[in-house]
Amino acid sequence: MSALATLRRTADRIERRTPAHRDRAVDGLRALALLAVPTGHWLLGGFTLDEDGALHNASPLSAHPGFAPASWVLQMLGIFFLVGGYASVLSYHRRSGSTGAWLRGRIARLGRPVLGVTAVWALAAPVLWAVGVPEATLRTGATLVVQPLWFVGVYVVVTALTPYCVAAARRLGGWAAAPLLASVAAVDFLRYGPYAQAVPSWVAVVNILPGWLFAYQLGVSWGERRIGRRGAWLLLVGGAALFAVLLAVFHYPESMVGVPGADRTNSHPPSLLVLALAATQSGAAILLRDRLARWLARPALWAPVVVVNLCAMTILCWHQTAMLAAAVPASFAGEVAGLTTAPDTLAWIGHRAAWLPVFAVLLVAVARYARRFEEPWSKATAVRRTAAGLLAAGFAVFALGLA
Repeated sequence: MSALATLRRTADRIERRTPAHRDRAVDGLRALALLAVPTGHWLLGGFTLDEDGALHNASPLSAHPGFAPASWVLQMLGIFFLVGGYASVLSYHRRSGSTGAWLRGRIARLGRPVLGVTAVWALAAPVLWAVGVPEATLRTGATLVVQPLWFVGVYVVVTALTPYCVAAARRLGGWAAAPLLASVAAVDFLRYGPYAQAVPSWVAVVNILPGWLFAYQLGVSWGERRIGRRGAWLLLVGGAALFAVLLAVFHYPESMVGVPGADRTNSHPPSLLVLALAATQSGAAILLRDRLARWLARPALWAPVVVVNLCAMTILCWHQTAMLAAAVPASFAGEVAGLTTAPDTLAWIGHRAAWLPVFAVLLVAVARYARRFEEPWSKATAVRRTAAGLLAAGFAVFALGLA
């Protein structure tokens, strides 16, 4: 009872400190998209254990492609970029200084946690190797840690384009995102159409910017009040129809995440199917905004949303470390069901689901210390900043297999 009373007091305190103008629905959507990242990685990412006791990445989708629809729900980057565009345009209009100063502030908030996690791993990797963790395990772990961080780089680029997105939204409204969708469609036609064999592989890279800018532009247009319920219904119905056609007629891969050994992937770089899903999710989010705001008017529901948003970058940067904190020690014990066993049976799904609370507890424990990387580094000297940058660069070289 005392614990419950403490939670209620905490929720009431958060409620009292929340400004009246706070857009709870947008914060709720952001929290939902954030939590989908670790949930997706923890459920759809597994390991195999080789004869030397080293961990290697694997996926249950390789053995059970029928679970691919789960990735349609867990891949919520479209919502994240939508909310990011919405929040950025409001922040951009509230800026007190120059556009450059505004952008530097947002980049610093994104960059500090990334430097933190990569610098810590750069220091930890040699220690782990010295105590007996196989190099192959360390490379697997480094890959998993770096995997979600690509998002930060892309997000920095689209954030830098905010002034241009605002101008496009004011001129074209919600249709400002249409040229981005057309660009991705054109590249997909080159990649997968009748002349695909004559098209160089680097052409796919062209999709990275328009592919992820699409939902961000929708968010900017939404923040500029240029997308209403009619536009939201168009996004929902049109996106769902395009999604179905791409799957049924053009045979796009069903999984929204990469599957080891697959010839094609939808997410790296984004295909037209990613944009169709983002449009569907964005339309649903805009339509549900008012209802979500009413739900989050309850302090008990609003408090966890606030906590998740305050730890956004910590969750993104450290959730793979939390999973590895369980898997690496377990690898010394051999095959542990749902953790170090190959994800090739239906039983594995149940075993992995049972591990999710453990990963969550480990993430909370890690976040107690890692959360400081989200705060301004006011006490960090130039030497410390340089050291963190060098350590991060060294870890990136190791993770990318360049050393």
